[in-house]
Amino acid sequence: MREPKKIKILHCPTMVGGNPQGLSKAEKSMGLDSSSLVLQKTFYSYAADRVLFDNNCSFIEREFLRWVEIFCVLKKNDVIHYNFGQSLAPNIIPNIRSDQKPWKVWLYNNLYARWVEFLDLKLARLLGKVVTVTYQGDDARQGDYCKQHYPVHFCHDVDETYYSLKTDIEKRRRIKIFDRYANFIYAVNPDLLNVLPERARFIPYASVDPRDWSPVPIQSTSEDSLLHIVHAPSHRDVKGTKYVLQAFDRLQKEGIKFRYTLVEGLSNQDARKVYETADLLIDQLLAGYYGALAVELMALGKPVICYMRDSDLLNMPDDMRQEIPIIKADPATIYDVLKEIIASRRSELQSIGVRGRRYVEKWHDPQKIAEIMRADVMTVFSKRGVK
Repeated sequence: MREPKKIKILHCPTMVGGNPQGLSKAEKSMGLDSSSLVLQKTFYSYAADRVLFDNNCSFIEREFLRWVEIFCVLKKNDVIHYNFGQSLAPNIIPNIRSDQKPWKVWLYNNLYARWVEFLDLKLARLLGKVVTVTYQGDDARQGDYCKQHYPVHFCHDVDETYYSLKTDIEKRRRIKIFDRYANFIYAVNPDLLNVLPERARFIPYASVDPRDWSPVPIQSTSEDSLLHIVHAPSHRDVKGTKYVLQAFDRLQKEGIKFRYTLVEGLSNQDARKVYETADLLIDQLLAGYYGALAVELMALGKPVICYMRDSDLLNMPDDMRQEIPIIKADPATIYDVLKEIIASRRSELQSIGVRGRRYVEKWHDPQKIAEIMRADVMTVFSKRGVK
C-alpha cells in the first residue's frame, strides 16, 4: 500500500527511555516525515527534534508556548503518537511534592489544569488525526494492583509516596480517557497489559538501534581474570539495588574475586563507555521484566541478569518469549546465581551475549517496530479511502 504523500507524524511529549525518539528516527530512515517533540529535557537528554520549554521559562511563558505549540501540532500533523500516557496539555497534579506549595497546586488544578487536561487529545480525534499512545511503566502501573498480585515487586520496597490510592485512581482515570480517544494503545512492558484496556497491545522497546551498537567481546571469561559486573540503577528501590549489594558483599566476604561498577549520575555517553567494559549486567530484580538498559547491553553482546515474572510474559508473542536470553534471578536467588556464574559458568557468558545480540536484532529493531505501528496507522487511513 502506497503511503499518503504528505503524511506527517509526531511523537510527543516526553523522552522517557528514548523510546519515542528511537521510533521517530526509524520512521525517518524509512522515508516517513516524522519528528519528536518533548516539553522539556531530562537528565538523560535523548536526541529530540524539538524541546519546547527552557529551564528558565516562567509559568506564563511556558503555558503560552505550550498552547501555541498545540495549535501548530494539530494543524500540521496527521498522526500523533503520545507516550508515557501523557498528552501535550497540562495534567492535574494528584500528589503535592515537598517543594510545592499546597495552595498553588490547588489553584493550578482547579482553576486551570482540570479544564484543559487532554484537550489536545480530544481535538486531535475531532480533527480526524490518527492517535496512538504508548505506556512505558509507572504511567500505567498501579500500587494497589501490584501489591495484591505480585509477591516480588518494588511496590513492597519503595516508600509510601511512590504509589498511593490517589495516584492509582488518577492513573485509571487517565487510562480511560486515552481508551476513549486513542485509535491504538501500546505497552512496552508486558505487566502493563494487566491494567490497560483489553485492546492494548504489547510492543517491544524501540530505543536501541542495533546498527548504532556494535558488539564488544567479553574479556573476563577465564577463571584467572576478574569478572566485571555492572549495575546501573535509575532508582535503587525500584531496581532492587540493595539485594544486588548484599549479594556482592556476601560473595566478597567469602573471598570470591570479581569487580563491580555501579553506574549512577552519568550521561548516556559516559555510561556507555562503562557498559562496553562489562562482562555481565544485573538489570532489575523486582519489576518482573527487563528494561531498556538491558536492551543496550544485549546489543553490545553482554549477558544480562534480571527477574522475569513468568505470568506477565504470557502477554508477549510466544516466539519472543521463548527466545529471551536473560539469566533469571530474583532477590532470593541473586547470590546463588552470581556465585555459580563466577565459579563455573563463565564459559557460557560469551554465547549468552551472542544470543542477546541476535535477540535485539530480531525483536528490538526500531525499524521493524515502526513498521508494525505504520501498518496499524495505515488501516485507519485505508478505511478513510486514503492510499
